[in-house]
Amino acid sequence: MARSKLQGIFTPNIVPLDAKGDINESELRRYVDWLIAKGVHGLYPNGSTGEFTRFTVEERLRIMEIICHQVRGRVPVLAGAAEANVKETLRACEAYYEMGATAVAIVAPYYYKLSPRAVYAYFKEIADNTPIDVTLYNIPMFASPIDVPTVKRLSEECDMVVGIKDSSGDIPNMIRMIQAVRPSRPDFSFLTGWDAALMPMLLMGCDGGTNASSGVVPELTRKLYELTTAYRIDEARDLQYAIVRLFDSMILTSEFPDGFRTAVRLRGFETGVGRQPITDDQQKELVRLADTLQCLLAEHGFTDEPVSGCSIKANTQGAPPEEVSTIVHAVVAELKRRGMA
Repeated sequence: MARSKLQGIFTPNIVPLDAKGDINESELRRYVDWLIAKGVHGLYPNGSTGEFTRFTVEERLRIMEIICHQVRGRVPVLAGAAEANVKETLRACEAYYEMGATAVAIVAPYYYKLSPRAVYAYFKEIADNTPIDVTLYNIPMFASPIDVPTVKRLSEECDMVVGIKDSSGDIPNMIRMIQAVRPSRPDFSFLTGWDAALMPMLLMGCDGGTNASSGVVPELTRKLYELTTAYRIDEARDLQYAIVRLFDSMILTSEFPDGFRTAVRLRGFETGVGRQPITDDQQKELVRLADTLQCLLAEHGFTDEPVSGCSIKANTQGAPPEEVSTIVHAVVAELKRRGMA
């Protein structure tokens, strides 16, 4: 059977927890149905946003069982299989294959800083023995980086390696990967995991993204994907600015991913309290953050304003974040130079 290319918006979903801190299965199933109904192209369980390191092996397997059963083939499932060694990773690959996952995303070895040759050997061993398609996961802030020559070599030598998820936010590096791999592997998928650069990454040739914001505002992330791939640049740019403001509020003002968990709760789900202990002061900050997020979500009609009101209206049409503005204008200039915009 011919494989389908991974493309579009894949949601790295949080896992709702009950009062005891255990997986809230019924709420997770409801959340999955909601995400699909709101238009995400696929799901990405057991990723960073899903706090995979804070669940046991048995819990990670159960999360996958619940999600694959609830999805029932409606959208592809890219399963996080970031175990700590080859043996455990292959066990996860086999289990997720039996559950019906589309592919797995495997992070490069972490804790030990490895050379590019060792990173290649790690993925080669997995690719030669996995029953399921593999997506490389480059997140150099937490694991050994996967450099361009390694990605190219794996793409040429391993048919089971079908794509890469890159969460570095490094646009030039993504361009280099696409240039190195796509001529020989047009089926190879390039996904960005950095929400703040989704639009410019798509313009430079990415096939989609695994974006935490899509777990909170799937409607906006899906729309940004569609506007960008249709080259409706001005509309896409305005929406990217709005998503960056929400993304920054969720990721910069609390322990990750507590801001996203808080925002999902505001969308109507009983998300529970994350497993990472926090101080009383941090808990108070989360309460204040909830008001800020509620105001941002209210601007798009997703929630009501908090009882205390929103004293300062966010202006998504006003001054954009400087970094994103610079990136977008540079990308658009390049597209115009090439006669593509």
